[in-house]
Amino acid sequence: MTATHDWAVGLDQADQTAFDEALAFTRRADIGGVLACLLPGLDEQRRTSVASHCALAHAAVLVFPASCGELVARLRETGLTVAEPVPSVVVRDRLAARHRVPAGELDVSIVRVRLPLGEHSGRVVELFVLPVPPGSPLARIAERERIERNESHLALEVGTQDAVVLAGLCTLADQGGLTPDGVGHNAMEDCTVLYFRSTGTGTGTGTGTVHPEHQRRLELRVPGQHPAVLAAHLARTTDEPVKRLQKLMTGAWTTQAIAVAAELGLPDRLPARAGELAEQLGVDPDALARLLRYLAATGLVAPQGDGYTLTATGEPLRRAAEHSLHPVALLYGGLFYQSFGALAHAVRTGREGFAEIFGQGLFGYLAEHPDQAALFDAAMAASTPMFEPVPELADLGDVRVVVDIAGGNGELLSRFLNHDPRLRGVLVEQAHVLERARTHLADAGCADRCELVAGDFTRGMPADGDVYLLSRVLHDWDDEQCLTILRNCAASVRPGGRLLIVERLLPEDGRAAMAVAWDLHMLCTMGSRERTAEHYERLLVAAGFDLVSVHDLPLDGSLLQAVRRPAGPVGPRPPAA
Repeated sequence: MTATHDWAVGLDQADQTAFDEALAFTRRADIGGVLACLLPGLDEQRRTSVASHCALAHAAVLVFPASCGELVARLRETGLTVAEPVPSVVVRDRLAARHRVPAGELDVSIVRVRLPLGEHSGRVVELFVLPVPPGSPLARIAERERIERNESHLALEVGTQDAVVLAGLCTLADQGGLTPDGVGHNAMEDCTVLYFRSTGTGTGTGTGTVHPEHQRRLELRVPGQHPAVLAAHLARTTDEPVKRLQKLMTGAWTTQAIAVAAELGLPDRLPARAGELAEQLGVDPDALARLLRYLAATGLVAPQGDGYTLTATGEPLRRAAEHSLHPVALLYGGLFYQSFGALAHAVRTGREGFAEIFGQGLFGYLAEHPDQAALFDAAMAASTPMFEPVPELADLGDVRVVVDIAGGNGELLSRFLNHDPRLRGVLVEQAHVLERARTHLADAGCADRCELVAGDFTRGMPADGDVYLLSRVLHDWDDEQCLTILRNCAASVRPGGRLLIVERLLPEDGRAAMAVAWDLHMLCTMGSRERTAEHYERLLVAAGFDLVSVHDLPLDGSLLQAVRRPAGPVGPRPPAA
């Protein structure tokens, strides 16, 4: 999100961005949109009930200026209405516990910045301020908190002190997908605060769209002191870290439960009664009932009368679903699940775990096991929505020949050829893969405009293409092999020609992203890695390309577009990652 103004107030860039985002959100947010984002597990009627007892109070962020007094003065110079700082006991104690430092060493204040007149005049941005002068030992706390943003939250003011209503709001928060995340009493304001955290990553809609950082935490502010409510919430807060850790540690059970459901074809038979399903599938009725109950706890199925039905999350497991995840479930519960058994080997040695389990690399194994190769291709096809915007994002005005390197069954190449009937395509792949690609390109109606070339792209590739495609290829290789592939592309593409790379990018700021999990997966399965955009840029420059743009794609993908520099020496070897 870009800044909402042209001024700065002496904050670190990350702090300034967080402040700008909080201001922008506070200006546009509405209670309905906020609750839809924070409580996705509640239906509209229950969210309306919550909204009847609450009002949007503020968005809060933690910042680390060199001086609290100087920050307040500069904020006021901009024309903003800023209250005098007051101590923040709750945030101070949370920081002290999280970073294992004495609370007395943390001088945390609350600085309330009120929106200008003419806007939502009752709303404020609440800045938690921990001064960190140059050279302060607290700099390590600031560095971590700027990445994790643990104190960013939205606050709702509760308009009642009725204990029954307060208990009901806590229950609805739990049902809506939030977990307790701390509690406290602010004696300065005689206010009880109850914190909740969401582990989801959904986004809102319309004017109530919530920035993801704010969406993850909610503060309920209740006038007065409520010892019973505080004690109950604190007990749940203490339990939650252990429960969350146990849930994480049983993630392998979920992987296998989903894989077994897919193997049995369970998603394709729902809705149905559990007893009927057991008879149809020829499995033990009690065991199947227990599997269904577990799948319901994960949110993939839901009880319906005396049976079960698929939820929206479980729907993609149907074989007939568009871009079905059925083969993905089988692959993740099969080959990839087994390879993760050698993760410790991969971490100790930096070499792939797959070969430790199966005696050879993934692609060599697939070449000798056609049934697993077909499953792998089908699983990869589930991610093809990532490709949908790519031809539109690529400028094809002067392009005539598109060369897809290691393009699998030709899915992305077929999208280019069908997007523009003037184009010709070249698909470079291993011979046994080309047979499957021939069928797919024929089904897509573009086989007559596509040449299939059997070859090893690490040794060379067809010359004089206008655009070269590398889709989910480079993450299979280490940097040296990536440089070889990229230099082969640079030697083959015409001067001024382009290279399009589709990959998932590691975030450079510590944000959560699918690429983080895939990075560990690539280490274990291939001995390779995901990369940041900056890492790819270093490789491209060293190979003779200039990175000119990066675009977001569906499923957390990215499109990197690079242009071949005029003929000449390539750049220096990139530094180690």
